[in-house]
Formats: sequence, structure tokens, C-alpha cells
Amino acid sequence: MRFASHRDIARALERALRRANVPVAFSAGFSPHPKVSYTGAAPTGVASEAEYLEITLAEERPPQQVRAGIDAAMPEGVDVLEVVEARRPGLADRLQASEWRVEMAGVDPDDAARAVAAYMAADSVEVERMTKKGRRRFDTRPAVVGIDVSSGAGGCAPGEKDAAYAILRMVVRHTTPAVRPDDVLTGLRHVADLAPPSSPVMTRLAQGPLDETTGAIADPLAADRTAADDAEARAPQPSTPVQDSRG
Repeated sequence: MRFASHRDIARALERALRRANVPVAFSAGFSPHPKVSYTGAAPTGVASEAEYLEITLAEERPPQQVRAGIDAAMPEGVDVLEVVEARRPGLADRLQASEWRVEMAGVDPDDAARAVAAYMAADSVEVERMTKKGRRRFDTRPAVVGIDVSSGAGGCAPGEKDAAYAILRMVVRHTTPAVRPDDVLTGLRHVADLAPPSSPVMTRLAQGPLDETTGAIADPLAADRTAADDAEARAPQPSTPVQDSRG
């Protein structure tokens, strides 16, 4: 599914909403479309365990019912993990950064660590990428909060357990233009000539509010769950009839 485009996923979701009979609200105008908002979708070729979207409903539905219906109607490989009733602010204000895992077969972890050290020590690391507005040059360094390097053999073929294999875990701020993990890899090649012999496997692990002090990413839905729990606690409870001594 990492090679499915954002538009492919959007079409699959629209079909799933119809199959699950979710009462989605539609926009007004000559060409109404479902009110579904995506924030920071992962680029094509990148897997993700943390994609978020907002759906406006025309009628109230229990979140768990909506989750089960959409999940059952989505294609294999796309799983709906959770649905909550949204509160303010919206997702665009909450998803401030992403954590990425980049697996690089054929790269020695020590070489990767030296390249990361050089990258983090640089004041500016500019790269070029083709965007919707044409080729654009931008600085990737301010967006990168931190990069950790570890070794692993998860992607090695049988019989290649001793092959070099480096794993990067990076936290990257959401900026304009967006700095993607492949942009950071391009920056590593510029500053330290780090060039994986094969295409790295990239996965988004998390999105959410960024703690600037620790560099950690918080759960963006925590406030929604808390509000739902508070509302449930305040809801009137059904009374229990009590029989007195007179029968």
C-alpha cells in the first residue's frame, strides 16, 4: 500500500463511506463533494502508521460504529484504528511534526552516524525538489528536530544477516514547503556523501503536537478522548428502582 497515491486512498475512503452508510455531509454549490479533510498526507512510496483525517457528518453516529463500518469497507492494507468525536482546534493545528523510520540496507550504521552528526552540526542544508510550482530549492535543516541511528537486519535477505543495515528514526517539523524524509536523505548525501545502494524503506510512525523541549511527539487525539470521557461522566445515569420495607 505504500505505493498507493493520496488520491487512491481518498477514492477508496469515499467508496467505503458509501458502503458503510456513513451519513457524510456534503458541500453546497454546483458540484457538491463530501466534507472530508486530509492533513499532511504521506507522500507516495512511503508507508504510514499514523494518518489522520476529519469527516463532517450530517447526523450523529457513535464513533465506534463509524470506525467499524469504514474499516470493514476499506481495502486490505488500510486499517481504520480509531474514530473520535472531534473538538477544537482542528487537526491542522495539532499535527506539528512527524516521526519517521528510514531503513537503509547496505549502509553501515557507523557511516550513517557520522553523516547524521555532520548534518545536525550544519547551520543550513539546502536541497532541490520538484513541486507543484516547479523546481524549488529550500533548507531542510531547521525542520529536523533530531535523528537517531541504530543497526538492524530486518530488511536483509536470507543468508545476509551480517550485511550492513542502518535504521534512522527522525523527528521532522511540518513546514512549508514540507520537508520529507527523502529530502533529509538528500541532505545527508550533500553533507557527507551518504548514498544507500538501494531505495530506503520509509515509514511514518507518528504525527502530533511537538514538545520543543524533549523533541517528543504527543498523541493528537488525547484531548478528544478526554472530552468524550468527561461528557460520558456528566451524562445522567438511569435510576434503579428500590423497593422499600412496605413492599
